[in-house]
Amino acid sequence: MALAAFFLGLALGLGFWLMQQLWRSQQLQRLLAMLPEDDVGSSFPQMARLRRGIARVNQQMLQLETQLQTWEQILQVAPAGYLQVDEENQLLWCNEQARQLLSIHNWEPEQSRLLLKVVRSYELDQLIEQTRQRQQPSECEWVFHPAIADGEALRRGALTLRGYSWPLRAGQVGVFLENRQDFVALSQARNRWVSDLAHELRTPLTSIRLVAETLQGRLQPPLSTWVERMLVETNRLIKLVQDWLDLIQMEADPSKNLKRKPLELQALIQSVWQSLEPLAKQKQLSLAYSEPEKLLVEADESGLYRVFLNLFDNSIRYSPHQGTIQVSASLSPANVAPTEAAGREQVQIDIIDSGPGFPEADLPYVFDRLYRGDPSRARGVWATNGLSPQPASGNSQILSSSSTGSGLGLAIVLQIVLAHGGTVTARNHPQTGGAWLQIHLFPPGTRIASHSA
Repeated sequence: MALAAFFLGLALGLGFWLMQQLWRSQQLQRLLAMLPEDDVGSSFPQMARLRRGIARVNQQMLQLETQLQTWEQILQVAPAGYLQVDEENQLLWCNEQARQLLSIHNWEPEQSRLLLKVVRSYELDQLIEQTRQRQQPSECEWVFHPAIADGEALRRGALTLRGYSWPLRAGQVGVFLENRQDFVALSQARNRWVSDLAHELRTPLTSIRLVAETLQGRLQPPLSTWVERMLVETNRLIKLVQDWLDLIQMEADPSKNLKRKPLELQALIQSVWQSLEPLAKQKQLSLAYSEPEKLLVEADESGLYRVFLNLFDNSIRYSPHQGTIQVSASLSPANVAPTEAAGREQVQIDIIDSGPGFPEADLPYVFDRLYRGDPSRARGVWATNGLSPQPASGNSQILSSSSTGSGLGLAIVLQIVLAHGGTVTARNHPQTGGAWLQIHLFPPGTRIASHSA
């Protein structure tokens, strides 16, 4: 019995040993199969091939670690901040610039802490979440207020930051941070300087206009012609000053003095056109308005009136004789609306004139302040109207001066539309070739928020 038990145990031990050797051989074959035959060669012994494969993997890992350290060093000295979070919004890494911008002090790369506990910024958290959900790069600008306990940050004050996020693998997200505070301070200083200058100019310009109006009725030609020309230029300067003051005020507080209420779109557009009809009749222009149904928008009446007034004035100025200005309104999905209005419908208004359109090089800048565009477009307007681009004298010069805008009309349009939470775009119509302005606003009952340009 003892001898039988001995041989039985020996057989079981040998069986387990053979199974273990077979398993190890299979594992070794799998590892060898992963190695490239060209580099190692199938004639090498198996262990030699395995050792060479391990050495090669170690070399690749060393190269990757070196590259990673190089990129970390580059990001450390970069002028922009950078941070990276994992799929659970745990802060993985950030450079020194991000630490300074976001006042990150009590955190080290070895720690695993939720980003929102390290940086109390709801906007940054929303930017990361939006990027992770959409799997697309995003950007956002906001004012970051440091924590109350951070005395150094409080002395520095709030910062205007702009974040550029990028989706990474395994749900991770990387965010570049740009400090916009110097730009904002410079812009505010410029606006204050221009606002003070505009206020100082308004009083003497008003006095000049009163003097010109008094002389206008007391002088005879040809002296009265020069007074008329001076009066036209003075009125244009007064309008420029007032437009600039209004634009600065709207940029400082877009929603200030906005009294939103449901407005019937067709009635508002017809009212604006009637006020400009004397100018339109001089060129025998007509308005073609189309609307599939009665549409209402939630907007400030005086602000929206000014939007259409500026747009129609441009259309009349650049349209040829006996031309048609096409205006259409319809409902469309709110695909460019703010987050609060996502999935809702919006009112789309298209204004298309019959003029020469915008030069392609000017399209990105038509809403910039004081941007007057390519002079070739003005020459096209004069040629279309049968006039000379360089009037000889007298009344023709008055017409030329009054036909030029201040360069602020479309900038004001943009600010008013943005204050209503909408959008406005400019392009050329593919069929008519004329300027095509497209506005998106929202019907009553839609929760919307104003946003800056």
